[in-house]
Amino acid sequence: MRRFTQGFYGYAFAVLFCLAIVGIFLLIAPQSREEHIPRVDYTITVANLRRVAPYEVRVPDPVPAGWVPNSSEVDQKGHVTWRLGFATAKRSHALLAQSDEPGQAFASRLANTDKSTGSRQIGGQTWQERYRPDKKQRSLVLVQPGVTVVVTGLADWDELTQLAGSLKAQPKITATPTAS
Repeated sequence: MRRFTQGFYGYAFAVLFCLAIVGIFLLIAPQSREEHIPRVDYTITVANLRRVAPYEVRVPDPVPAGWVPNSSEVDQKGHVTWRLGFATAKRSHALLAQSDEPGQAFASRLANTDKSTGSRQIGGQTWQERYRPDKKQRSLVLVQPGVTVVVTGLADWDELTQLAGSLKAQPKITATPTAS
């Protein structure tokens, strides 16, 4: 027994024994080969946002096929800002952000650039294109009175255009129903 606990052979035996245990564990442990993207339900967030936001909230309706909403965040410090993140059908990232923060400042911060590289017509509206080459970040910006909408991310222009084209303005909820 002593030769298995001392010297080079003892060390080699211990390493092989540990590797055998790890190998057995890997063979019997269940492993998922499927991609797992966390999905969030943002419907309650939208309902609440429609009550507090001073603008009509724009919501993807319908969400583009194969896209997974994976984050939703509302910030009400000073301005009402909503960010909704997606894993796209091509498994890239896209973000919809909208706020009542002054347009160009908000757009420049989200797009990581203040330079417009062009424009495109989406749903009868003219959106600014912005591109930050070092981050490979593309952005579409729509500045309107009272609200700025930014669709941005690493997704390609077609996917960002698809998201921007799916946006539908939801009317603001001003009154709460009373019980009768």
